[in-house]
Amino acid sequence: MRFVSENEPAERRARPRRGVGYRVLTQDSSISFEPIDLSRNADTAVAFRRDSYVCSFGSDQAFGGADEYLEWLSDRIARQPTGHVHVWHGAKIIGQLEMLIQTTAPVKGYVNLFYLVSEARGRGHGEALHSYFLQFMQAGGAHLARLSVSPRNARALAYYRNHGWQDLGLCTDDAAVHLMEFHVA
Repeated sequence: MRFVSENEPAERRARPRRGVGYRVLTQDSSISFEPIDLSRNADTAVAFRRDSYVCSFGSDQAFGGADEYLEWLSDRIARQPTGHVHVWHGAKIIGQLEMLIQTTAPVKGYVNLFYLVSEARGRGHGEALHSYFLQFMQAGGAHLARLSVSPRNARALAYYRNHGWQDLGLCTDDAAVHLMEFHVA
């Protein structure tokens, strides 16, 4: 996997430009990652985030409002665009990653969303998401990363454990989720 500048010659890019910024190419050329373009895909970003709440908690009640989420996401994209990406399979968006590297010592990352649409789950695409996560954290110098996951979301828990994440137990800030940690370097 490597970052590819939008300024590279067309023959070095996987497909025509959709957005601004960088893409990451993986061994599977049908999967790529591009910064979320809210001017084109805000509804998709909101739908994915809502569905992540349904998968995690059984409903999207705790999601809040779309406007607040989009404002939060817009700020995050402005700070670290390659940490807030849509996952493309060919010409279709099948997932979303939201993560940020905090530059406090020690440098660490936090993943707010690891998401694939239901029809893309169980097909090996999760490997590409985890590879992107690792490359992003390593490029930013993060030594460890954390995320929160609902203990009700057995599929997500199994995915994280299978990829080497350690379950630190219930989060002290939110008893509805477990805190998980991954040692990057």
